[in-house]
Amino acid sequence: MFLRLIILYLSFLPFATNAQNSTQKKYVFFLHNKFLEGHSLNESHPKYGLAAYTAILEKLQSTNFVILSEKRKPDTDPKMYAKKVILKIDSLHNHGAPYDQISIVGTSQGGYIAQYISYYAKNPDLKFVFIGASFKNDSMNEDKKFRLYGKILSINEKTDVGAEPLSSQLRFKNSDLKSFKEITINTGLEHGFLFWALDEWIIPTKAWIDSNNL
Repeated sequence: MFLRLIILYLSFLPFATNAQNSTQKKYVFFLHNKFLEGHSLNESHPKYGLAAYTAILEKLQSTNFVILSEKRKPDTDPKMYAKKVILKIDSLHNHGAPYDQISIVGTSQGGYIAQYISYYAKNPDLKFVFIGASFKNDSMNEDKKFRLYGKILSINEKTDVGAEPLSSQLRFKNSDLKSFKEITINTGLEHGFLFWALDEWIIPTKAWIDSNNL
């Protein structure tokens, strides 16, 4: 459907063959925002417009990336879904993909699911990108045992109402991350920035996935 784009849906298993050439391929799970759970791809958000899901997947693609994504069902439970993705991650690993070549990228609600994946998997080698997924009085901070693990990039939008840096959140302060980076962009689009396939957040996301994160 898309030029040089491989999209494997999370209902996809068994994974097609072993993770062939896994030393060369990087596997990227993309988790979309909450709006798309209850709306079709051609429905517009009343404020932010269409969620450019397929355009984002296309723009995330690189020669050595395998993109894995699906459109979640309405009112998906973030914790249960995180555990589902971890099973897929472990299956990829068992078929030959090193954990440090697996990344989880999430926008908004998808970013919160990615944080649950980080917490439940407790794997320091996995890479994560949380996009628009850190807010004032964040509910995740209510769990005093919550910790983040892995190599993490957090991307925030300056005009996103109520957004605060992840580095100011209790769950970050309680964590012991060896590899962490935080970026604040300024598109003027408020939370709608993640509805668009924007270079401002996609370019640093791809760079993080492709880096050694040492």
